[in-house]
Parts: sequence; structure tokens; C-alpha cells
Amino acid sequence: MKRREFITLLGGAAATLPIAAWAQQTTMRVVGFLGAASPETSGDRLRAFRQGLKEAGFVEGENVAIEYRWAENQFGRLPALAAELVRRPVTAIVTSGGSPPALAAKAATATIPIIFIVPMDPVRLGLVASLAQPGGNATGINFFSEELTAKRLGLLRELVPGMARVAVLANPSNAAATETVLRDVEAATRAMGLQIQVVNADTSREIDAAFATFGRERPDALFVIGGPFLLSRRVQLALLAARHAIPASYGSREYAEIGGLTSYGASLIDAHRQAGVYAGRILTGAKPAEVPVMQSTRFELVINLAAAKAIGLDVPPTLLARADEVIE
Repeated sequence: MKRREFITLLGGAAATLPIAAWAQQTTMRVVGFLGAASPETSGDRLRAFRQGLKEAGFVEGENVAIEYRWAENQFGRLPALAAELVRRPVTAIVTSGGSPPALAAKAATATIPIIFIVPMDPVRLGLVASLAQPGGNATGINFFSEELTAKRLGLLRELVPGMARVAVLANPSNAAATETVLRDVEAATRAMGLQIQVVNADTSREIDAAFATFGRERPDALFVIGGPFLLSRRVQLALLAARHAIPASYGSREYAEIGGLTSYGASLIDAHRQAGVYAGRILTGAKPAEVPVMQSTRFELVINLAAAKAIGLDVPPTLLARADEVIE
């Protein structure tokens, strides 16, 4: 075939493509999604993120592609995964799973827009210059898990009126977030006149060992510090708490939905939806330096009444009345 004939044939084939399909091939943008956990334990949050993108006019596979990178709760992998997305390259990076993925993305690029979802103050973390004017290449959602520590402990004491000794389960691998929340726990329990016992766990076996300790020492209640790893083990935590009859408080509703006693915290589902909306804004030209950090305003108290009955705990009617959701 002669070169001129080939070019003519190629042009004719292109002309037969639907305009939308041709545009998709030439304008498809790519968003990187950097997660600290795994897709298996992040299904609801991913659906919410895609919903937010859709609200902003973007549908995965139609006019936007998403490159996923998962650390599988191994925070040491995050810098390499962030660097992969930068080399890809992607139009923007969304981070999920707390501060470690956000910091890894920030260290990997000073130019690609970053949309984070973090529990800590993003100014203190160095992600932004201020909440109103981020000033760099990052913006996102701050969902306030730390600031709610005292509130969670107060609700737990209402649920367990005679509470005097509280066990605290923490993941030492998520050092920065854990240390900050522990300081808040210590301050709040001191103010309430409570004793605390901190137990660390960053493997399933260590979680089993922690509950064996609780079974021997019989704390009045358990306060679980959040994070991707412990969230991924929420079924194990709920089963062990029920087996040892320990009233337990968690930071997000995913725990209560699968059998945990109670949770109080910002809606992480809504935070991921908002991150999708923010990603859509960035894709349509907004600059992260000028997009204010959104702070969560929706907080949920969820009580699993079946879990309470299983451990012989009577939930005060006043607390049930204030719950956003009671799971029967």
C-alpha cells in the first residue's frame, strides 16, 4: 500500500469513530489514588470517592482514568508508590488512609496537585500554609479524628457508667498519628479521673495477644485508636471484644456496622466523596493553592444494640436517643 493511500485510510477510520470516543482517547486524564490500606477493606470509601468525581462531572473509564496504588498497611511502601504515580505521570493524586500517604505524596512532588484526607491538622503536618489559602500543590479534607478524642471518651463513660480503667489499643506503625491521639487520650482521661493501659498491635497475632491481656486484667472498657491497619482488622476486633465482653469504642462507623459496640467520628464516607468533588475541581482547572481545606462538619454516633446485648450491657435510653443510628 502506498503511503498516501495508508494516510487516507487512517483518516477515514478516524472519521468513523464517534466524536465522544475520539475525544476520550485524546483528552482522558489520569488521577492517582494512593491508599494506605487495601482495596478489599476500602470498598465503601472508593464508591464514595467515585460518587464525588461523578458529581463533579467525571466517570471512571469514560472521561477519567484512575491509577490505584495500595500500601497494604505497610507504610514503608508509600514513598515508592507515590514516586510511581509521579513518574506515570498523573494529573492529580488523591491520598487515603491518614497522614502517611499524604506526606509521602507531598515529598514526591511539589507540582502535581494533591488532594488529601487526613485526621491531623494539615498546617501542623506541613501539607498547607493555611486552611483558607493552602498556598502550594495540596488541599483536601480534614476529618478531625484527634479533636474528638475527649468526646469519644465521654460517650464511652456514659455507656459504661462505672468505668474507671480504660484499655487503649494503638498501632505503633502509624507513629505520628498514634502519638498525637495518645496525648489527647492521656489528657482527657486525666481530666476524667480515669486510669489507662496502652497496648500496641500492628499484626493480627498481636491483636490476639492484646485481647488475651485484656481478658486477664479486665479493663472496664476499650478505646481503639483508628488507622488503616486496625480498620482492616475490624471484624477480628469486634469478635474478640464480644468474646471477652469488653465494651469498645471506635472512631468510624465501619466498626459498628460489622459488630463493634459503638463508634463516634466524622463520616469518612462523606470525606471521600468530598475528595472526589475536589479532584473534579482540580481536573477542571482549579489550583490547589487557592482551594480551601474542607473541615468535616458531619459527625456520627452509631450504637450496635445487638453487640450491647451480646455482652450484657444496657445502653442508657438517653444515649440511644442521641445516636445518629442504632443497629438492631
